[in-house]
Amino acid sequence: MDYAATLKAIESLPLAVAIAGGDALFPWIECVHVLAIVLLVGVIAMLDLRLIGWASRERPLDKLVSEWLPLVWGAFVAAVISGLLLFIAKASVYGHNLFFAGKMLLLVAAGFNMAYFHRVTWQGVAEWGRTTATTPRAARLAGAASLVLWIVIVAFGRWIGFTR
Repeated sequence: MDYAATLKAIESLPLAVAIAGGDALFPWIECVHVLAIVLLVGVIAMLDLRLIGWASRERPLDKLVSEWLPLVWGAFVAAVISGLLLFIAKASVYGHNLFFAGKMLLLVAAGFNMAYFHRVTWQGVAEWGRTTATTPRAARLAGAASLVLWIVIVAFGRWIGFTR
């Protein structure tokens, strides 16, 4: 089965037909998706700004992360589920949209940035994360990269709806 046929098969799933065919289901799912993204990006931005040293410098980073990370993961799960539901309803449209492809690639890049940060840079947080001293360069770079990636992800997400 080729790519276009696979996308059409996804759109023909009963759930996809129900979402695409109704008047209210798609917009409600889109609302959930947007709200989840707002929550996700808002909290990530707050943490990134702390890493960069532009906000919440008086708060220990490890405490901020432990308080807010569960919310990040909850919002991420809601965004993924609602995003998948939106995708299946219009798989042929989204599957050929360059902004959608770009958004997916940038999400992978953001995931790699986060994974590297948590596996490598975070290891020294006991030394630098509890003080108001300047965070290490690697942590500032990870925060800046994350902030830029998420801004572009949101921009691409908005452009998806305005391109065909």
